Amino acid sequence: MRIQLLRHATLLARLDGADYLIDPMLSPAEAWEPVRNSANPRRNPLVELPLSAAELDKALGSVAAVFVTHTHGDHWDKPAQERLPKDLPIFCQPVDAETIRSEGFRQVIPVNPSLEWGGLEIELTGGRHGTGEVAERIGPVSGFVLRAANEPSLYVAGDTIWCSEVEAALNVHRPAVVIVNAGSAQFIDSGPITMDAADVLAVARAAPDSLVVAVHFESINHCVLSRRELREQVERAGLSARVLIPADGEVLEF
Repeated sequence: MRIQLLRHATLLARLDGADYLIDPMLSPAEAWEPVRNSANPRRNPLVELPLSAAELDKALGSVAAVFVTHTHGDHWDKPAQERLPKDLPIFCQPVDAETIRSEGFRQVIPVNPSLEWGGLEIELTGGRHGTGEVAERIGPVSGFVLRAANEPSLYVAGDTIWCSEVEAALNVHRPAVVIVNAGSAQFIDSGPITMDAADVLAVARAAPDSLVVAVHFESINHCVLSRRELREQVERAGLSARVLIPADGEVLEF
């Protein structure tokens, strides 16, 4: 299994010889207004994609399917909708299927709760995009567990904090690799809506046989936890061997 972090939560994953694109955000830097009600007023995305135009075209041309954990703009943006072929299979949570179809995609496949496609076993997982009223307001989110023959199992948790749904997914699926969206995204008047450092450490401790890959940093203005800060806390906890924090563009092989 090969995973490349492009930026934020956008990943290219190769399993059993096929390439999959996860949560594509392809906008150039500073294309959008800042996320409202956040302490950092910078325009988004904060950084460019780490690929040249030619490299991105080549990567997108190899994609067999796309996974969208939810349709917030930092996981499924207009450039992705415009650049991806309309006949490309798009896997999503059921609540988002009609939205993605309305954008012209003809092979939208809601996962509820599991299916098999092209030799890939896919299971939908739950999560909580924050707590209380904030989580209710910003809507449902999901993750996916992916299994392919002769490959480590992969759990993409999506935009969630540490919660019983994540704990259940770890216990039921026992994934070899867990990708968590960290960055501690939050609003001025809210707690974190993605994982903070304590949440990432909780995942690592709850899944002692898994490698944890933390992404979702330093790309959107309401993410307040940096890679450096998380790395320091991971080192203090003695978990550096099992919690990986890739740079944009970095490739990991398992």
